[in-house]
Amino acid sequence: MRVALVTESFPPDVNGVAHCALQTARHLVRRGHEPLVIAPLANSAPAATGHGQESPCPVVRVPSMPLPGYPQVRIALPGRRLSAALDGHRPDLVHLASPFVLGARGMAAAARRGVPAVAVYQTDMARYARTYLGRGGTAAWRRIRAVHAAADLTLAPSSAALLDLTEHGVPRVRLWPRGVDSARFHPGRRDAVLRSSLLAGRELLVGYVGRLAPEKDVRLLAETSRLPGVRTVVIGDGPSAAALRAQLPEVRFLGRRTGDELARLYASLDVFVHTGPYETFCQTVQEAMASGVPVVAPAAGGPLDLVDHGRTGLLVPSGDGMAVRDAVRTLFGDAELRVRYGDAGRRAVAARTWEAVGDQLLAHYDDVLADRTAVAA
Repeated sequence: MRVALVTESFPPDVNGVAHCALQTARHLVRRGHEPLVIAPLANSAPAATGHGQESPCPVVRVPSMPLPGYPQVRIALPGRRLSAALDGHRPDLVHLASPFVLGARGMAAAARRGVPAVAVYQTDMARYARTYLGRGGTAAWRRIRAVHAAADLTLAPSSAALLDLTEHGVPRVRLWPRGVDSARFHPGRRDAVLRSSLLAGRELLVGYVGRLAPEKDVRLLAETSRLPGVRTVVIGDGPSAAALRAQLPEVRFLGRRTGDELARLYASLDVFVHTGPYETFCQTVQEAMASGVPVVAPAAGGPLDLVDHGRTGLLVPSGDGMAVRDAVRTLFGDAELRVRYGDAGRRAVAARTWEAVGDQLLAHYDDVLADRTAVAA
């Protein structure tokens, strides 16, 4: 099968959309299919078609510009490269990863060519618009609905996202979760020397992993960071980094980490805390669970599917830093409970490999292609 994977982001970008698109491309190649990635030109990516440093398949980069106020995010500009890439690849199916700008053009191009399209919903653009612009949520939902309604199938990463889409009038929605590298993210990566260096004489190591941006609400770690005996670390980068360093003087900021180094950091934590309320899935929660670490997360969005409250971690009200602190304090006082939650979390996600969810995606592709064939007959 020839698949055109049109994505709003791709490595070297570091975010959930880019990572999922990369894993999707890898799985398609692993199963003998022929993917082509079409993505915005990143700051350090080659402009021409070719194999990127991490990509298993050819990548076509289209011209882009940085999002005002958030230069790490690139917005694709209009041009002929997308259409030319589709005509050259002649896909059997177009996969649209978090379609909004480039994805919307990819949807229109697929429709003009009579090619079926599967749209993967990953980013809550309506809430992002309200966060960054103070307005625009209604307009964002109109665009989301228009793009996804044109798809043969929309895939939602969590039950909360599926409900959100259907309540806003998006048809033909099914659930497709995200995979996790449960070999890399593993309790066996726990590193006593690393823990000692980070704890610096304290007793409990609490960590956040992710982008440092307004919608992530990392400021809510303030109360937790002041708990006696607790060392709080933040792993990641983004536009809010400088402001957060000033707001959270007790927190140790480690910057962006990847690969095995990131896996060691996850496994060396005693508690993982996620603070952002707008996650359609929340991959970092799943990676922490695979690492055998109990999780504290908001009772909203993707974490509702991942965290079994009172079994694999604790869910707290969104936007409540005191509730985050109290949940961490509860886990601080009970080492046995931390172990129990961590073990249960690992068991819950260990089988959710990218290979397993990749095969689920291929089953969705087959259903779409079969439906198109039936209609044509």
